[in-house]
Amino acid sequence: MDMLANLALGLQTAFTPVNLLYCFLGVFLGTFIGVLPGIGSLAAVSMLLPITFYIEPTTALVMLAGVYYGAEYGGSTASILLNLPGTPSSAVTCLDGYPMAQKGRAGVALFITTIASFVGGSIGILLLMAFSPLLSQVALAFGPAEYFALMALGLIAAAGVTQNSPLKGIAMVVLGLVLGSVGADVNTGITRYTFGLIELYDGISLVALAMGLFGVAEIIASIRDGDRKLMSDKITLRSMLPAKGEGRQVALPILRGAGIGSFFGALPGAGQSIASFIGYAVEKKVAKDPSRFGKGAIEGLASPESANNAAVQTAFIPTLTLGIPGSATMALMLGALLIHGITPGPGLMANNPDIFWGLVMSFWIGNIMLLILNIPLIGIWVRLLKIPYQYLYPAILVLICIGVYALNYSLFEVGMVLGFGALGYAMRLLRFEPAPLLIGFVLGPMMEENLRRAMLLARGDPMVLVSRPISGTLLAITLVLLAFMLVSVFRRKRVPLVQ
Repeated sequence: MDMLANLALGLQTAFTPVNLLYCFLGVFLGTFIGVLPGIGSLAAVSMLLPITFYIEPTTALVMLAGVYYGAEYGGSTASILLNLPGTPSSAVTCLDGYPMAQKGRAGVALFITTIASFVGGSIGILLLMAFSPLLSQVALAFGPAEYFALMALGLIAAAGVTQNSPLKGIAMVVLGLVLGSVGADVNTGITRYTFGLIELYDGISLVALAMGLFGVAEIIASIRDGDRKLMSDKITLRSMLPAKGEGRQVALPILRGAGIGSFFGALPGAGQSIASFIGYAVEKKVAKDPSRFGKGAIEGLASPESANNAAVQTAFIPTLTLGIPGSATMALMLGALLIHGITPGPGLMANNPDIFWGLVMSFWIGNIMLLILNIPLIGIWVRLLKIPYQYLYPAILVLICIGVYALNYSLFEVGMVLGFGALGYAMRLLRFEPAPLLIGFVLGPMMEENLRRAMLLARGDPMVLVSRPISGTLLAITLVLLAFMLVSVFRRKRVPLVQ
């Protein structure tokens, strides 16, 4: 009865005209900003935060949340059509979404991402409604040792994302770790690998790295290969629908991705980027034919998108129930609450049930709005591919430069994008893949930070990593996965490791 009363209160709050208006405004702006390469939800929420000073707290959170998950919806569009990650977490969408567009299946790819995003987001909302207190307790059980073990598992899984030699995958992970260590050390403040450049003190921008490796490298390759036109047929609803059997083919990946995303979203500091990459790695591991991945495998598109949007929804669990922001965007949400004199934490559900349940029910409304909004837009987005590429790529480069420059107003980061573009093109020629590099770049700094924190709390005793049940289990799984990879390499010893 309490749950029904809470849902009724939430619906009553969410369905007020002003909340509906701001919910639509948030998801519309979020989708539009997500499509623009490199800007992302963090910049959008930052720009709109001052507006919340003049509206009610529930309305403010509804709008900001709509921008947040709307940007994740829209982020996949540029990834699929142009090989440009609209948001950092949609970088993995490039791996199979863009090859589908090259095969003339951009409409199908966008339709699958819309459905997977809706299902993943819906499952995340259900878990948010039903298990917020329980999931918050699970999140509290994760200390530095557990996070370190989780990141180690992610790094080993990252080496399996590559299509070519496992050695190349490991090399890319190591390169990602090196790039992730650039900047001032979080504990000592000593700079590492900055070469005296002040611009590198805060580290390398993930957006600049992803834009260069995926976007600029693709533009260089496309100019070298000559003009191309990816879509010429008329876009109809039927052409957007998956082929016979593909609906059943993506059902389980969507559910697996939603489960993975819900778990990682509820962990403070994990976030949707990690959830997307882990979802992709899991699908490749369980696939009967992993060689299809990276060439337009529909499962490699569905699972990360589902994981991404499920993680976005469950990211509100530690923020609202514990007062612990899981990401920079969630920190802004926390700030919006504090500005209005509302303290997030265990007492929020009891003291301000209208805010908590009104926000949760607005998630349903926002996801339905996004579903209705995005499907008709698919045809419009796909028509971008009819533009001759010699006219399209200058505009793409301009968008990349504007998006990266707008983050920190730094011309140095624009130069970094071009440098990483050259690196990405060289990697393409040598058949090295960027996905393991990105995973190593994202997970490496967090892994180092949590290892040092765990050692500090344990007074330098490394046994803390295996003596705690959760971290010990995760490390055991990591070793089993590593052994499995090594065995598979030795079984293929007649095949050259480096192709």
